[in-house]
Amino acid sequence: MAADMPFLRVDRVSKTFEGDGRTHAPIKVIDAVSMDLQAGEFTVYLGPSGCGKTTLMRIVGGLETASSGTIHLAGDRVTGPDRRKGMVFQTYTSFPWLTVIENIRFGTKYRDDIGAAEKVEIARHYLDLVGLGEFANFYVNRISGGMRQRVAIARTLAAGPDILLMDEPFGALDAQTREFLQYQLLEINRVEKKAVIFVTHDVEEAVFLADRIFMFSARPATIIEEIRVADHVPGERTMTTKETEAFFLLRNHVRDLMRAEAKRVEDAFEPAESG
Repeated sequence: MAADMPFLRVDRVSKTFEGDGRTHAPIKVIDAVSMDLQAGEFTVYLGPSGCGKTTLMRIVGGLETASSGTIHLAGDRVTGPDRRKGMVFQTYTSFPWLTVIENIRFGTKYRDDIGAAEKVEIARHYLDLVGLGEFANFYVNRISGGMRQRVAIARTLAAGPDILLMDEPFGALDAQTREFLQYQLLEINRVEKKAVIFVTHDVEEAVFLADRIFMFSARPATIIEEIRVADHVPGERTMTTKETEAFFLLRNHVRDLMRAEAKRVEDAFEPAESG
């Protein structure tokens, strides 16, 4: 990687989904978005539902192709999916016929940089890191949804990715489990120091997790504000961070941005008054 190249560079990326030429017109979902991300940085994409933030994350992961613009990861142009880009989705992507430890070990299956013994050690390391050591031999259909998401995170980390891409991974969980996993994710990343892109439309979650928030407009997505959270909420995030005045003020500012974009969407679809 060149000395002046950031860890991840998104350079004027746009995306248009083409219509069928008859009943469906082309839909532009991302409009010339650029950003530089650093190694170890926890970045949150925040915006109203359907604004294009998940599409941009999928382009970073190589699961979608940009209509224009480029993405470079560690100096290499992104042209498709590979092991360097680990993804965690909202749905529980576990193998029910495997135990917890076997699911995690599956993450090492395609690694040719380590031997069999080290694969076992790595799987055990991530099992313990996500706090599921006592459930190692349980089948995943016998554990809770929150535990299954921890298995998915551990399996993804076991694959040795350079960047972790997370698409609303806690969206299907109850509020208490979601809050617990938010804090645990921060603890995991303090150990792993991975670059993370985390997609959400939950304002409080974004402010609690992020080093930086990129606030997206309604579709087609552009960046309307970039927020460095530590400039507003100093210090290490803890379970009491959400009770501080600084957190409250930043959360309200971001919420106002979200409401303004939601209102813009509503106004766009409001029928014109007759007469």
